[in-house]
Amino acid sequence: MTAAESLLFFERHAAAHYSARVDRESFKEALLEIMERKVHWAWPAFAKGRVPKELFHIHLEQEYATYVRDFPVLLGWAYVSCPIAKVRQELAENLYEEETGGISAGRPHPELFLEYPRGLGMDLARFSCVELLPKAAAFRAVLDDATRNRGWQAATAVTTIFLEGTSFERGEIDESAPKRPVPPLSEHPLVKYYGLPIEALALTKAHRSVEGSHRAAAWRVIMNHIEEPARRGVVAAMHDALEAWQAYRDDVAHACGVTRV
Repeated sequence: MTAAESLLFFERHAAAHYSARVDRESFKEALLEIMERKVHWAWPAFAKGRVPKELFHIHLEQEYATYVRDFPVLLGWAYVSCPIAKVRQELAENLYEEETGGISAGRPHPELFLEYPRGLGMDLARFSCVELLPKAAAFRAVLDDATRNRGWQAATAVTTIFLEGTSFERGEIDESAPKRPVPPLSEHPLVKYYGLPIEALALTKAHRSVEGSHRAAAWRVIMNHIEEPARRGVVAAMHDALEAWQAYRDDVAHACGVTRV
């Protein structure tokens, strides 16, 4: 079964409880292909400074309120619902870093995120009362459902693979695959196009210092501890997250004045 075929298999049959067993390799390929689709048509506009500065706050506010602020809580749901001690230990290290920054930066990651708008001179009061765009609220509902109602396996995959991961996940587990780009901090879009001081990239620096171990831990948990009966549900939850994320990013792009050519 090719990677494309494995993804199609899961999308068509996960909800129908298909009777065939799901082998480990097909499971991995399905997850990787979902992550390789975690790209959005509007991202070049954000990465190349084409979003008007007076509208950029919308993007940061929606990211913060949709999942950044509460990521430790979402991850916590995976932790408390998991019966496997080795998995909880991996999740606990991630949760400790997200909630306290104790491994890297000494501050919670949601607080570090706010250094972006602070450094750009935005009104931080906006971030305490964000009204989610309709598709942002729908995406958050999908995240809440995945982490609270669909088992520790789906909760772990959606938080540590989907939310924390990128379209370069294959490079995290395959030495021959393309790696996630790590450009100099001076080339960060917020620095290069919007005038953010490099010292305000505290979250970017924290992610770079711990993300390698977090990616390895995430895939170690997924591949070593999610058994065959739960695999279809995990892929279904990941697929739901992808679709909701794409729609959410559509909403943000339109609110920021970005149109699809």
